[in-house]
Amino acid sequence: MTEEPIILKKAEFNPKIKSYILYVVSFFLLISILGIPILIFWILGLGQHISKRFYDNLECQLTNRHLEFKKGVLFKVEKTIPLENIQDLTFIENPLLKYLDLRILKIETAGQSNPKGSDMKLIGIIDSGNFKKQVLKQREAIQSNSKNNSQSVSSNEKTNILLEEIRDLLHDIKHK
Repeated sequence: MTEEPIILKKAEFNPKIKSYILYVVSFFLLISILGIPILIFWILGLGQHISKRFYDNLECQLTNRHLEFKKGVLFKVEKTIPLENIQDLTFIENPLLKYLDLRILKIETAGQSNPKGSDMKLIGIIDSGNFKKQVLKQREAIQSNSKNNSQSVSSNEKTNILLEEIRDLLHDIKHK
């Protein structure tokens, strides 16, 4: 029987993400020759619609054991990362992000399947510094808890060995 995860913190996202998505996609459509005709539709309303739907579908929550994340418009992505697997949390900024007062929190894990990228990128979390601290604090709590459990197991093993030695000695004394 597994216990239900306890939600410690739900991340809130900055609505300026919609503008960021609109600008970034517009830039890439502009620099590609084939994207210029699509850029017209993007600017006239398609971009606002898609970025609003993307923003509405963003969810991220920190539980006592995992970091859970959902995003997507047409193709939805749902990730669950165990906290003990998180190796690094990094902030990324660029001039556009800075202008919109946004940050990207990049999460890398042990044994990640994609060596070129990260397992998760969270764009525009409100108070992202505090969210990062809470993730790290919960990860440390899990790691110290597992160390305590392994130490208690090893002390139980030592106790069992000692009791077996005492039993053997008592058995030898009884037969002499």
